[in-house]
Amino acid sequence: MTHVEDEIADQPACWARALDEYSRWEPVLPRDGERVAVVGCGTSLFMAQAFAALREAGGHGETDAFPASEVPDRRYDRVLGLSRSATTTEMVELLDQLRGRVPTVVITGVADAPVSRAADACVVLDFADERAVVQTRFATTALVLLRAHLGESPARLAEAADQALTAELSAGATECTQFTFLGRGWTVGLAREAALKLREAALAWTEAYPAMEYRHGPISVTDERSLVWSLGEPPAGLAGEVRAAGGRWECSVRDPLADLVRVHRLAVALARRDGLDPDRPRNLSRSVVLGTGPGRGR
Repeated sequence: MTHVEDEIADQPACWARALDEYSRWEPVLPRDGERVAVVGCGTSLFMAQAFAALREAGGHGETDAFPASEVPDRRYDRVLGLSRSATTTEMVELLDQLRGRVPTVVITGVADAPVSRAADACVVLDFADERAVVQTRFATTALVLLRAHLGESPARLAEAADQALTAELSAGATECTQFTFLGRGWTVGLAREAALKLREAALAWTEAYPAMEYRHGPISVTDERSLVWSLGEPPAGLAGEVRAAGGRWECSVRDPLADLVRVHRLAVALARRDGLDPDRPRNLSRSVVLGTGPGRGR
């Protein structure tokens, strides 16, 4: 079994532990009424987008989400960062720029690392850290913790994740060659993360959109080779339109974050189908740490 498969399977236990330990971290997380920016890179950005949408929709305060490299010069009461490795260059640079200007807190898997040392406060989910390059359990565990902070965590969420580990994948899913993930509200971030997982682990042709945008162009690529997966309740009539275009339709009644566990499993299955090792994704590393000097990325 690969590292990523082990970590996918460990998600229910990690979620349960995050919920058990939530009170330990609650004092440093954003307070109701604060104007908050949530930042991350890659998977962490998509979790930031999901949390920002949940927080603002729940009336907890104005909340924006940005890539760590693209945070505007705007007034915030607190900046919350998500960083599994706590080494990503863009996050370190942002926290250095914000030091003394705005309170910062990061959720990370590593306590003693550049990002965690640069923040004013740190939530360390070291039990959810990962050996795999492809991120699964850390990201979902961080979002479980943040949902608990908003009072948005449904009962028996960890149990739903456990069920998702054995639930059947969509019929014919591994026969498809094009995948579109759709979301609404906070699950738009989950849809983007789902697409990223299939790209990283399986080099698959994947796309992600707000569900109402699917009709505005993306449906044009849908045919008998396509799987269209809605994370959360879809717009009325959309399932029928996907099927009329020849595509396979997937939507579950389980919590969308638990359903993301099934996407993780699909990513591994597609990698296996194509003879790829999901623990060795092409051109990727666990963390993006940039060098110094002219020409380096920022």
